[in-house]
Amino acid sequence: MDQNLDLTRLSSSTGTNAAVSVLEVSTRSKRCPADLRGTDEFLDLGATYYQKYFYTKDHQNYFGVDPKFGPVSLSVRRDAVDDGGNPTRFCYRIILRTGQLSTLRGSIMEDSVPSSKHGTGRGLPLKDVLEFVVPELNIQSLRAASRSPQVPDLLLQLDQQELILQHRVDLQLSRAGQNTGETSSPALTQFLNLLGHSDPVKSFYKHQDQQNSGSNSTESPTVSMMFGEFQLTFHVSALLQTDADGSGQVLRSHLVGNDVTVIFQEPDAPPFKPQINRADLQHVFIIVRVHRPCTQHTCYSLAVSRSRGVPPFGPSIPSGWIAPASSAFVDFLLTKIINAKHATHKSESFVTMATRARKEQLKQLVNSFVTTTPLDSSSGVRFSLISLGGKKKERLAPHPLAYLQSAGALTWSVTVRDPRSSVAVACRLAVSSELLVLIEEAGRKVVFHCSCRDVIGWNTAHGSIQVFYQHGLCVAFSTRDGRWEDSQEITQRLKTVTHGAAGAAVTLRRNRLGQLGFHVNFEGVVADVEAHGFAWQAGLRPGCRLVEICSVPVATLSHEQMIELLRTSANVSAIVLPPLRDGTPRRSFSETQRLPLLEVRLDLDVT
Repeated sequence: MDQNLDLTRLSSSTGTNAAVSVLEVSTRSKRCPADLRGTDEFLDLGATYYQKYFYTKDHQNYFGVDPKFGPVSLSVRRDAVDDGGNPTRFCYRIILRTGQLSTLRGSIMEDSVPSSKHGTGRGLPLKDVLEFVVPELNIQSLRAASRSPQVPDLLLQLDQQELILQHRVDLQLSRAGQNTGETSSPALTQFLNLLGHSDPVKSFYKHQDQQNSGSNSTESPTVSMMFGEFQLTFHVSALLQTDADGSGQVLRSHLVGNDVTVIFQEPDAPPFKPQINRADLQHVFIIVRVHRPCTQHTCYSLAVSRSRGVPPFGPSIPSGWIAPASSAFVDFLLTKIINAKHATHKSESFVTMATRARKEQLKQLVNSFVTTTPLDSSSGVRFSLISLGGKKKERLAPHPLAYLQSAGALTWSVTVRDPRSSVAVACRLAVSSELLVLIEEAGRKVVFHCSCRDVIGWNTAHGSIQVFYQHGLCVAFSTRDGRWEDSQEITQRLKTVTHGAAGAAVTLRRNRLGQLGFHVNFEGVVADVEAHGFAWQAGLRPGCRLVEICSVPVATLSHEQMIELLRTSANVSAIVLPPLRDGTPRRSFSETQRLPLLEVRLDLDVT
C-alpha cells in the first residue's frame, strides 16, 4: 500500500509545495524562492524554458516515434556558461517532449559527459550526450526537423499552451430580495473599487456599465486589472433566486461551465448551495462575504467549494479568518483565484483531454516537419559526430563531478521517514541552485521544499543526512541502500549552492563542578566558552550554533527548555555548526530578511 508522505508542517512557512519549480532561473528574470507564499501554484514555470534559451537562438530540433514514448520532440542547444570570467565552459540544454503533459527540461555540464571527443573545441557527439542524459530514449528513431520557420513557433506554442496569463472570472452578486438581472449595489461597488485601486502593481482598472451607457444589455459589466503578470477580467452578473425563500439558486445561463466563479454575498444574502449550481465541468466557487459594508470598518471573509476532482490550492484560509479591506486582502484573494484556475487544470478529466490533444499535436509535428536525416549525420559538423578510423578511445569525462555546478536540479534516490507513522517512504531529493525539494516517488508530488538561502548546515552519519534550515528546523533522509557515494555528492552539492556548512557531532563533558563550560542564547548560539575547558577542547567557539541537543532540534525548544536539557542530561550530545569566517553565527535568509506578513484581524462581534 502506497504511503502518502506529509511534511507540510516542516515547510509551512516557506510557501506551498504546489508552487515549486526546480528548473534553473534565468538571470534576467530571477525570482526569489523565499518569497513563494502561495503564488503560481500548479503553474508550469518551465513552460518558458524554450523561449528563454532556444527560441531565436541557434539550436537543433528532432522528431521521431519512440517505441516506448510514442511521438517525441527533442530540442538541444550547446550553450556557454557564464562563470564569472573563468575559462569558458559549456553545457547542453535539452527539452524532451512526449505525449505526457510533463516535459523533461534541463541542462548538463559538458565536462561531466563521458565521451572520447573532449578537447576538440567543437562540442561532443550528440549521441554521447543523449545516451548519458536520457538513456531510455531510442536515439535511432530520431530524425532532424525541417528548417521551416514554423517549427520553432509551433514548439513554442506547444510548450506554452498551459501558460495562461489572461483569466476570465465570473463574479455573481448575491443579496436578499434580489431582482432579476441586478448587477450592482453600494457594497459591490466598494468591493470592485478595492480590487481596482488597492495596489499600484495593477496597471489598469475599468468598470464598464453597459446598461447605463446604452450598449447591449445582454453583456455583463466587467472589471479588468493586472496582478503581477496575470490579467484578470471579472464579469459581473446576478445570482438568481428561484424560490421565495432563496433556497433555489441558478447561475446566469451564459456563465454555466466556467471553471472559477466568485460569489459576492452581502450580509443579508441567503446561504450559497454549490451542489445546486455546479456545472458538469470541474468547478470552483470562491465565496466572498462582506461585513459592515460601506463603512470605515468593512471587512471580508472567504470560503471555497471545489469539485472532487480539483486538488486543494493555496493560500490556506485560516479558521475564522476575517480580513479588513486592504491591499493585503486583495493580494490574498487574487492569488487564491489564480491558483484555483490552475488547480482546475489538474483534474483527472482535464488531464485526460489535454494529454489526448498533446499527442495529436506531436503526431502532426512529426508527420509534417520531419526529414529523413538521422540524428548521427544531422549535426556532424556542429557536434563533431564524424568519427575517424582508428582505435576506439575510452569514453571518459574530464571532470566527472562538473555537473555539481549545474544551475538546474540534480536528483538522488532517498528514503524519508513519515513523521506521522515512521514508515519509510521512497522519495527523490532534488537540489537546484535555488531550492531543495523532496518529491514522493509514488505520487510524484512535492512533499517538502526550502530555499537554498535558508539552509544553514547539515550533518551526515551512516548514510543518513540531516539538513538544517531557517531557524534550525530539520529535515532528515537517508540515501538508498546507504550509498556512501550519494551522501558525498549531496553534501558537495549543498556546499556549492548554499551558504551552509557541515555540522560536527560532539559529546560535551562536565567539569568537576558539573558545568559544561559555555553559555548559549535562545537561538542556540554559543556566547562564551571557558578557555581550554572541555567544551573548548570539543571545538566550541563563540558564534557556533547548536542545532540539535540530545537528538532534539533546538528550533523546537524554548530557551528555558534548552538550558534545562543541558543542565539535567547525564550525557550531552549536540550537533554544532561552525561560525562564519568573521565569527558571526550562521543564519538563514528568512532570519535576516523578515518577509511582510498578511494583515489579518478576527472580529469576534461579526458573525
